[in-house]
Order: sequence, then structure tokens, then C-alpha cells
Amino acid sequence: MKTRLRKLLKNDGLQSVFASLLCILLGLFIGYIVLLCINPEGAWKSILDLTKNFLGYTKKALILKNLGNTLVKTAPLILCSLSILFCYKVGLFNIGAAGQYCAGIALSLYGAIALGLPWWTCLLLAVAAGALLGCISGLLKAYCNVNEVISGIMLNWIALYCTNVLLTAVKEPTSPYTKGLPKTAIMPSLGLEKLFNNNKYVTIALLIAVLLAVLVWVVLEKNRFGYELKATGFNKNAAKYAGMPEKWNIVIALVIGGALAGCGAGLFYLTGIEQWSCSSSSVPNMGFNGIAAAFLGGLNPVGSIFSSFFIQHITDGGMHVDTNLYSSEISQLISAIIIYLCGFVLFTKYAFNRILQRKEEKERQAKAAADDAAKKPEGGDAK
Repeated sequence: MKTRLRKLLKNDGLQSVFASLLCILLGLFIGYIVLLCINPEGAWKSILDLTKNFLGYTKKALILKNLGNTLVKTAPLILCSLSILFCYKVGLFNIGAAGQYCAGIALSLYGAIALGLPWWTCLLLAVAAGALLGCISGLLKAYCNVNEVISGIMLNWIALYCTNVLLTAVKEPTSPYTKGLPKTAIMPSLGLEKLFNNNKYVTIALLIAVLLAVLVWVVLEKNRFGYELKATGFNKNAAKYAGMPEKWNIVIALVIGGALAGCGAGLFYLTGIEQWSCSSSSVPNMGFNGIAAAFLGGLNPVGSIFSSFFIQHITDGGMHVDTNLYSSEISQLISAIIIYLCGFVLFTKYAFNRILQRKEEKERQAKAAADDAAKKPEGGDAK
């Protein structure tokens, strides 16, 4: 029984779930403490409102409609988390996902509004734009030994301002926001909107995101190509001597990561739920939230589906915090605390495994000492 329990505790999937839940609870607790310090009067109600999000509504119609909005925003977050974890499996930290997401916004919206292209063509443009930025980072890393974090950060800002410049051509004359999408550029819903109180923004985007998550899992876990990518991540030199194209693997990993982030932008903006502001001075949070979603999901493509939904649920729930008791920024602060702590899943798993290892070591030492004590009398009688 004890051995079976120990094997269960060593299960990687179970450890990921345990570590994720622990980080979530810790984030909520710290958020609650922050609210108590600012204004204890409404702290408990505010933290409940944040965690409830759309469940705080009493009418079923409102619950379904707001659930639909959360799912619409979850789709791009799934793709951004896939972008992060795919590159991480190859030993790369794709912090440039935010810029790749921006590039996807630029080409998808420009293709839709300025060129009048259909939604699927605009989505392919978004994928291509993200892949191009990923390719630049990959080439700099593979052939110039430029750290992908440095090149990614630089490209994030370049992509942001290029997006602002390009989309200025298709913005409203009296506002910084881009024009509405033509009907041909909006992704089809296939009747899904009826499940969410006729929420017109619910489209096949979520289905595409889930299918891509499963595809990424198959590529990484059930495919020779994925094995070679991960082998390159573990030890680039060993992969080279084994005959693997290690430089090509680095480039292709960042190309795929960029394509996933760019696809996420297309899946979000081609629903028509939001317009881009051409006066934006910071890259979208979606790319950075993808980092937390990837680690909260245990760096598992399927786990990222659920972690992305939770993070988006918390982010949207922050809007329900009472602004009469707290400043309007407090909801973003609490959400940021929870999201930040979600990134400590791997550390929590490491600490948990260390505790198990120390316990096993103590048990081995105790058993060895007991065996030695049992042998000593036998040795004495023999003399």
C-alpha cells in the first residue's frame, strides 16, 4: 500500500495538478491579503467576485453570454501558451510570443479590412507573420548565437510599432481604433453562438485552438520529429554528434512557436470582438500571460487548455471587483499576482520531489542501520 502511494505521488501528471492547485490557492491567498491591507471592508466579497467571474450573475442568459466571451479570449491564450511550451521543450524561451502575436494582428486585420480577404486567408497571413518573426529569432540564435530572449524583446517593440503604422491605414477617421470587419472576414460559428445565448463572437476559434493543442501534443510526444526537437533542447552538442540538424531544429522550433502565437492573434481578432488601437504603447498581455498558462498547465499541451481558461477566467473576473472600495487598477494587480504565482508550478514540483527523495534517503539509511544492527550479534556469536 505504501509503495503504491509513493508511486502515485511520483506520477508526473498528478504532481502537475497538485502543484498547479497549490500555486492557484497561494495566489488567491496573497491577493486576499493585499485587499485586506488596502480596505478590509470588502476584501472577502471582492476576492469572491474575482473568482466567480460570470458565475456571479443570477440570470442564466448573462452567465452563458459572459462564459462565451471568456471562451473567445481563451482561444488566443491557448495558442500563446502552446507557443511558449513548444519552444521551451526545445530549450528555448520564446519571450517574443507577444511580438509574434502583434504581427499576427497586423496582417490579419490589414488583410481583412484593407484587402477584403476571406477569414481563412487572413488567418494564414497571421500565421505567416508570426512565423516570420520567429524565424528571425531562430536564425539569430542558431547562426549568430544571439540569445532568443534578447532578440525576442527587441522584436516585440519593433512588431508593436510596425503594427501601429500599418493599421493606421485602416483605422476610424475620428478614433485610434481600426474599422469593423467585413462579414467575409469574420470566422464562422457553425451554430456555436446558440449555445451561449446567441453570442455572435463565439466562433470555431476555440475548436481550432483545442485541435492545435492536441496536434502539438502528438508532434512532441508521438513523433520522431518531436523527439529530435526535444533531444536538441536537452543537449545541442549531443544532438549534433548524433547526426541531428541542431541549428535547423532551433530555427524550426521558433518558426512553429511564432506561427502558433500569430495564429492566436487571428483567432481572436477575426471574431470581431475587439478592434486594435493604433495608439497602443505596449505589447498585448496575451503573449506574456501565455508564459503563466504554459507553466500552470505543467508544460503539457492538453493541460494548457485548462490553464488558459483559468487564467482568462481570473483576468475577466478582475473587472467585477468593486471600484467604489478599490481603485480601478486593483483588479489588474490581483489578477497579476495570481497569474505570476502560476508560473511557479515547476519550482513547486521540484520542491515536492526533493521532499520525497529526502524521505526515501532517510528510510534507506534507517533500513541499512537496522540491517547492520541485526548482523552484529550474529558476528559476535560466531567468534
